[in-house]
Amino acid sequence: MFIETETTPNPATLKFMPGRAVMPSGTRDFASPEEAEASPLAQALFDTGEVTGVFFGGDFVSVTAAPGVNWSDLKPQVVAVLLDHFVSEAPLFAGGDASGFTVPPEADDAEMGDDEGTEDIVAQIKELIETRVRPAVANDGGDIRYRGFRDGVVYLQMQGACSGCPSSTATLKHGIEGLLKHYVPEVSEVRAA
Repeated sequence: MFIETETTPNPATLKFMPGRAVMPSGTRDFASPEEAEASPLAQALFDTGEVTGVFFGGDFVSVTAAPGVNWSDLKPQVVAVLLDHFVSEAPLFAGGDASGFTVPPEADDAEMGDDEGTEDIVAQIKELIETRVRPAVANDGGDIRYRGFRDGVVYLQMQGACSGCPSSTATLKHGIEGLLKHYVPEVSEVRAA
């Protein structure tokens, strides 16, 4: 098995591609060792002591290094953990079957809420995020989640390599906000949730 790596716009995060599916659908973000207890793979990555974030995408795993950690030292450790996991066909989540595809619900999947009577607007926003934004963000090793629409403001949460990325504010404000305002005139602003 060969695991490819790619840099991301976030210099603290690398994207690892094992050449097979990681998540059958959706994504999962682990921002702490406590959250990682749900996944033996995420826990093993945090157990290196040099990882501050793990993100599972459809066909990749993004890993964020702790401040001051040199990727030339950490990368071989991460590759070894990933190889051990995928070669042994261990479950991705605690309690999962051998395929590893038993996915528990996202720990914080609650939306912030939407203004009443905005169902059509929210549907347009979600469709644009799903079809135009998420694929681009996934290419960078992350994901974006819709959290709410209130008083013309769309609330989004960046995950994976995009969380904490120096360019994430520019992505939200210039890229995503411009796109949503163009197609959905009711949108006045995009904010991080």
